Amino acid sequence: MNPSRRTALKSIGATTTLAASGLVPSMIYAAPSTSGSDKLRVGLIGAGGRAKWLTRALGRESHRAELVAVCDCYLPQIDALAADNKNDPRAGDSWKRYQKYEQMFDSEELDAVIIATPDHVRVRAAMIACAKGLDIYAEKPLSFSIPEGRALVKAVRKHKRVLQVGTQQRSTPINQYACEFVREGGLGNVNTILVKNYSGSRPATGLEQQPIPEGMDWNRFCDQAKLLDYHERLHRRWRSYDAFTGGPICDRGSHALDMVHLAMGWEKVAPTRIEPTTEAKDYWDRGVRLYYPDGTVIRLESTDGPAFGGIFIGQQGKLEINRGRFACNPKDLLAPFTGSQTESHVANWLDCIETREQPNAPVEVGHLISSVAHLINLCRITGRTINWDADNEQIIGDKAANAMLTKERRPQFSLPNV
Repeated sequence: MNPSRRTALKSIGATTTLAASGLVPSMIYAAPSTSGSDKLRVGLIGAGGRAKWLTRALGRESHRAELVAVCDCYLPQIDALAADNKNDPRAGDSWKRYQKYEQMFDSEELDAVIIATPDHVRVRAAMIACAKGLDIYAEKPLSFSIPEGRALVKAVRKHKRVLQVGTQQRSTPINQYACEFVREGGLGNVNTILVKNYSGSRPATGLEQQPIPEGMDWNRFCDQAKLLDYHERLHRRWRSYDAFTGGPICDRGSHALDMVHLAMGWEKVAPTRIEPTTEAKDYWDRGVRLYYPDGTVIRLESTDGPAFGGIFIGQQGKLEINRGRFACNPKDLLAPFTGSQTESHVANWLDCIETREQPNAPVEVGHLISSVAHLINLCRITGRTINWDADNEQIIGDKAANAMLTKERRPQFSLPNV
């Protein structure tokens, strides 16, 4: 991107509050004109499996954005990603490669960054990107803990950045259609919602130390977490271990909970109570129920059900929402969807970088959904009911559980001050 376009984009973000107060014309929100050579320069942090989907989606927008730099603490992973993108003329040797995202931010003239790291790395990288004036696409779950998620919300708003959370079903037309039906009262009053009981994560125990592979900066991989001995399972299957993630409930469960919140219009609504209801061999598999202010109950008590949504039970019948499809009982409750089936989440992010409008999955929504998943895990770990003060983001009447909201960080990976 040429300097004039980069400056124009940043100046739009910097004057947002002035426009909102009426001190500058509303036209300040208009996107600058582009030309064939004026493209957003995008960096990528995290070159693993999810990055393959994201870089392909970005490649479909090659007329206005290009991937110019890739960072991963395991350098061979960048080679694997380049091989997967062999149809991209910039892939391979044309990408600048880094092991430390701070160096990438300092060395490259970027406009935006995609963050597809493990959960425990995401917020710090995003906060530094905010301070550098970059717009951000951040995978889900947005945070590793509720306090750090709140810190990111503050950073995004302070620096007036566009942040899109990777809950891409918000940009899938058929999912929007089904969620709108529920939100507009098509089911009547919804009293119960069934969501698949995704598990939490488990302790990283019983793993013998293995040699660190060539090209791996294991200290960077561990990031804020305790520096554990290397083991391939921690590296390749990090989604199972509580040092790095909240487990499947924070991963696929984020999609499911996000569809529930979108359908119910709960963009600013959190549960007031989370209680354990079914026992399991391991605490991370416990069933739970979530109680919302309007009386609706979400039940996570079965491993059956839609993988990326929920079953809504209302006065007029039932509606199951899943990724790219829905099913009704009675069958004629909602007319078949006849619109486009194209999902455009990355495209929506790029649109909003240009217009400075709010994306389909803004930072506050991502923080809320991640917070719900974290509270479910806390309920499972403690085995106690969690009473939640959403305004202050504190657990009521349980000091021990409340102390568990914050995770200890290694000092070298502390969060920037906002």
